[in-house]
Amino acid sequence: MSLSMPFSQQANFASRHIGPRSNELSEILKVIGTTSLEELIDRTIPAAIRIQRKLDLQPALSETEALALLQNYASENQVFRSFLGMGYYNTHTPLVIQRNILENPGWYTQYTPYQAEIAQGRLEALINFQTMVCDLTAMEVANASLLDEGTAAAEAMQMSHRVCKDQSRNKYFISTHCHPQTIAVVKTRAQALGIEVMIASEDNFKVDNSFFGALIQYPRTDGALGAPENFIQAARACEVLTTVASDLMALCLITPPGEFGADIVVGNSQRFGVPLGFGGPHAAFFATKNEYRRQLPGRLAGVSKDRFGNPAYRLTLQTREQHIRRETATSNICTAQVLLAVMASMYAVYHGPEGLREIATTIATQTKKLSTALKNAGCKILTENVFDTICVAPPQGTSVSTVMQRLKEKKINLRNLNQDFFGISLDQTTTAGDLVDLVWALTGSTIKLQAGSELPFEQKYQRKSTYLSHPVFSKYRSETEMLRYINWLQDKDLSLTHSMIPLGSCTMKLNATAQMVPVTWKEFASIHPFAPADQTRGYQKLFADLARDLATATGFARVSLQPNSGAQGEYAGLMVIRAYLEQRGETKRTICLIPESAHGTNPASAVMAGFKVVPVSCDDSGNIDLGDLKAKADQYRDTLAAAMVTYPSTHGVFEEGIKELCQIIHAAGGQVYMDGANLNAQVGFTSPGDIGADVCHLNLHKTFCIPHGGGGPGMGPIAVAEHLAPFLPGHPVVACGGEAAIGPISAAPWGSALILTIPWVYIKTMGGEGLTAATAMAIANANYLAKRLAPHYSMLYQGKNGYVAHECILDLREFKHTLGIEVEDIAKRLMDYGFHAPTVSWPVPGTLMIEPTESESKAELDRFCEAMIAIRGEIQAIATNKFDLQDNPLKNAPHTILELSSNQWNHRYSREEAAYPVASLRTQKFWPAVARIDNTYGDRNLFCSCIPIGEYQ
Repeated sequence: MSLSMPFSQQANFASRHIGPRSNELSEILKVIGTTSLEELIDRTIPAAIRIQRKLDLQPALSETEALALLQNYASENQVFRSFLGMGYYNTHTPLVIQRNILENPGWYTQYTPYQAEIAQGRLEALINFQTMVCDLTAMEVANASLLDEGTAAAEAMQMSHRVCKDQSRNKYFISTHCHPQTIAVVKTRAQALGIEVMIASEDNFKVDNSFFGALIQYPRTDGALGAPENFIQAARACEVLTTVASDLMALCLITPPGEFGADIVVGNSQRFGVPLGFGGPHAAFFATKNEYRRQLPGRLAGVSKDRFGNPAYRLTLQTREQHIRRETATSNICTAQVLLAVMASMYAVYHGPEGLREIATTIATQTKKLSTALKNAGCKILTENVFDTICVAPPQGTSVSTVMQRLKEKKINLRNLNQDFFGISLDQTTTAGDLVDLVWALTGSTIKLQAGSELPFEQKYQRKSTYLSHPVFSKYRSETEMLRYINWLQDKDLSLTHSMIPLGSCTMKLNATAQMVPVTWKEFASIHPFAPADQTRGYQKLFADLARDLATATGFARVSLQPNSGAQGEYAGLMVIRAYLEQRGETKRTICLIPESAHGTNPASAVMAGFKVVPVSCDDSGNIDLGDLKAKADQYRDTLAAAMVTYPSTHGVFEEGIKELCQIIHAAGGQVYMDGANLNAQVGFTSPGDIGADVCHLNLHKTFCIPHGGGGPGMGPIAVAEHLAPFLPGHPVVACGGEAAIGPISAAPWGSALILTIPWVYIKTMGGEGLTAATAMAIANANYLAKRLAPHYSMLYQGKNGYVAHECILDLREFKHTLGIEVEDIAKRLMDYGFHAPTVSWPVPGTLMIEPTESESKAELDRFCEAMIAIRGEIQAIATNKFDLQDNPLKNAPHTILELSSNQWNHRYSREEAAYPVASLRTQKFWPAVARIDNTYGDRNLFCSCIPIGEYQ
């Protein structure tokens, strides 16, 4: 295949996406030891899997052309006034938050805060989020967000089962009053786990000691508050754990679930300033009691201290626990919705308790006014004691079709509950004019609303406890102070705006401005996920384009865009395999073979999909041991369901035996699932479909440019071969998926639809040639780093010709054995040089896995190499006794400006050696906010809400 690099055509977006310039390419290739990119690709990617055809995509558009086309699509979306509710509401995003967080690369290009010393700002915002959730739910501990309300409820079911003392209990109760998408997502999860689900109204159902847990909604999907405390008390008598799906805005006014005995509270923080976005991304919340905190799914931000005793934030307890516990992990969650959790927390900081109460009160009093007006106009109101939602039947003699015609005339969406009743949910954006239009649509009457401030529920439901009493929620009232707070936190975090983030397997590449612009267009951002199809034609065109292009890139037949994270994609792909096998009557196939080198989410996802994990060994070169694989495929020939494989391998190598692996699994009756984390090294040169896999997920937040957002959002669509296409996930509210669709994986039919605009723009502006060139340059940059660093560090794992794929692994274990220098010391020392560490101690303990991506320039690659080589020199200085074994720049890293500027300096090296080890740092220096954090202290002294302001100061 002839490979042309789009370096010199400045009008071509690919030339700006790809970092190295054409004149630098020859220098890179000289270091690598090849004469051309074609030669490098020939030596790196096995000939057996190479495709000779060009990537069959439309020719690249300019950024202007792509945005103009997308604007045409956007214009085909109709932004009606949606009063559909079901957990999704219109909201006002404070512009200071929109401009300075949502649209700010200093916030959306940060990595997950595993290196906490350079993530203090984001971690503080997440602590604010956890505090907000705990206060409003009256629970004791909350995590730093989950993907959506439906999956949070499913995680609650699994946690309830884990902590149940009697593991013989296998029944789970779900209230019919829950949102339909939540019921469906939990049912999908329960089916795979063999849990028996009972769906009924809690008003006339008694759980007994055959149940381990229950899920109810408060307020209910029809708006009624119900009597949750009665059900919870009865459940507690049978030792049944109760999860309450709730609404943070409602909890500003009504009694919180923690005050009437709930064990877990879940929900969605979307209405706290996050756009609808046709279903996402939004940050779900999950809160529980202290006694269950070590069973929490997802991420938990906590407070510890640095080496000087100063308060410092970090992720605690669950950090990367899948890679330790694998198939026994509490969940398969690898990403949260950090960017959206930050926005929701800032919404609470912006409004404070008084502002939130005022917003909630306005919503509630408007609901009362609307209910009264409709009742006076002859409507029947089904629900009483509500917060924001009522169920109403038109006056006798008024047909549903007449109402529907009036609603269309006024561009209003209501929830059509059945042939007689409509659901109406109000929100922060509802105006008096909206209420007048709603009354007219339902009754034909034009009325004048009555004045008044009456709430739509009895006094017994009113919240009496206070919330958000920490000073952070009352301190930043003026826009000036709010702006400074946001930027003060941002300044504590390293992002792609500062330097490359060279994490192996995480592909922190450029997220171009043109890709991000459409996210805030109202035609995409302001649409309810359950809006009628004729109002979302623009979205449907976008989905069709993206699915077709992703199918082309992966060599597969069909794509589902529903899974809203990489781990959800793993789960979805395995559930599709499961459904396919069940349809064929092969229900005994329950074994999933997973290499020991696989991502930790792989075994966790397999267990969640109902499979039993059998590990497969790797050889000394890091490749999957095909002998062990074949032996286990033969051993489990009658029960083998699937094998999961990452390609290129987790060790950063194109394994020569990948096609043979697929053949072995297929011969034994199994299916091959390919993890798409490393697709960035495949696009344009090979594909999962051509290799022989049956299904793969795609990390759109990696290969296709959705930004990492500090730990989320992400998207993990799955692409499948033709025989699996009928089983792609469906949805109970909106028609989608295959002809024999499995249940929904996510709460919204197209997952986090809003951010699908990002990969759409990326693919349209790159075209087939640009995407292929990006893959080639990602491989070239990785090999350039590997060759430059090889004289200074031991390099693990290379292909048969001595080249790596898109990432390389440095082996640092010798330094621990000879000098006591840990891989963590090098990771922290990199902060002093202005860099985020590569992936630490994974997939091999004591190593660094480095991935530069195609979008980093040669100058930045050289700057990183300069830092790594200088650190190697510091290690040598320890070996020659120039630096002390314990008191040296690595052991004490990172160094803060507070330490460097203090009157005392007792180290055996100079301040200059600590702060400015290379000359370039004198003109551009990022300072870590805190010194090295004591992780052990943070786990032993778990504290996961806002620090008392006096202690922090």
